[in-house]
Amino acid sequence: MIQKIYRLGDDVLRKSSEPVTQIDDSIRQLAKDMFETMYKANGVGLAAPQIGRNIRLVTIDVESNPIILINPEIKKSVGKDTAEEGCLSVPGLREKVQRANKVIAFAIDLEGNTIEITAEGLMARAIQHEIDHLEGILFIDRISKARKIQIKRELEMIQAGENIQRSDDEEE
Repeated sequence: MIQKIYRLGDDVLRKSSEPVTQIDDSIRQLAKDMFETMYKANGVGLAAPQIGRNIRLVTIDVESNPIILINPEIKKSVGKDTAEEGCLSVPGLREKVQRANKVIAFAIDLEGNTIEITAEGLMARAIQHEIDHLEGILFIDRISKARKIQIKRELEMIQAGENIQRSDDEEE
């Protein structure tokens, strides 16, 4: 079932999420709903807080490789890369964000098994972005204060529930 995606300004996005303590049918259904919601919104990742649930659950699908991460943690980060990011909770806005180029993460899958994921590039970026959501951090928190001042109007519009449209010459 498609879920409502909460936007910038909604308190649920700024809270730290609780660990998942039991993997049951409700968690499996929630993961399925998250994938449906993510695909409908043309996203590559979705964290449970984005649909109003403050639990440590994320779905990611980069290059037709869908994964579910329960209680994910990054154990090692390597290198740096700056690239544009967007977010389903901050619709219409894309900004350059610096993140690790490679990560090693541990999580639990839907069967309760501990998994290790070594990811680079877009997958590494998606894992970091979604884990940030679990800590109440949005990608706009990772841009400079000066840039935040420049895009203040767009951020206010998103928070007010308005759609923003930027022309190509406004993109940086």
